[in-house]
Amino acid sequence: MQSSSSSASGQEFDYLFKLLLIGDSGVGKSTLLLSFTSDTFEDLSPTIGVDFKVKYVTVGEKKLKLAIWDTAGQERFRTLTSSYYRGAQGIIMVYDVTRRETFTNLRDIWVKEIDLYSTNQDCIKMLVGNKVDKESERVVSKKEGINFAREYGCLFIECSAKTRTNVEQCFEELVLKILETPSLLAEGSAGVKKNIFKQKPPAPDASTSGCC
Repeated sequence: MQSSSSSASGQEFDYLFKLLLIGDSGVGKSTLLLSFTSDTFEDLSPTIGVDFKVKYVTVGEKKLKLAIWDTAGQERFRTLTSSYYRGAQGIIMVYDVTRRETFTNLRDIWVKEIDLYSTNQDCIKMLVGNKVDKESERVVSKKEGINFAREYGCLFIECSAKTRTNVEQCFEELVLKILETPSLLAEGSAGVKKNIFKQKPPAPDASTSGCC
């Protein structure tokens, strides 16, 4: 998968896919996104509401525009994110292999959210175990991740946003699966015609983004 600068304006593309990153706060969603879109690693503060980045990639002969939405993990922002599931062709569920509660919350919280809010029946789900660079602190085994993915029909990969291990592969495998799914391909093509996701998402309403 070849990539090009996300700042390229007016760049032509064959398909437009909306991808969504979900999971508990602090699992590394924003770092994963930054590592993929800009090839850098930073320790980031928690996302407020939603962040949004664009990445142009070429897979085979196809030029793709990926609109990647990074949602806040904290419960107080949960109501803001439900609308961001709409129209997503791919959903990436991220947990931290060194924090078990981030893994158990996938089943208790995030899978239920997908069932509630996802509008695409064929939406591709990818389970990502992040922070494998902290192998000595691992509490969630790879086998547990594989079993979870099998149970919920997800793709599965372990990665490290810090060392960039499997970061590219995570998005590549997800995109390849979307490209193999006719209904999602049709939506991606329609998205190009409408030029949807051109605008950045609106900032959270002041009344809902307070500090308490």
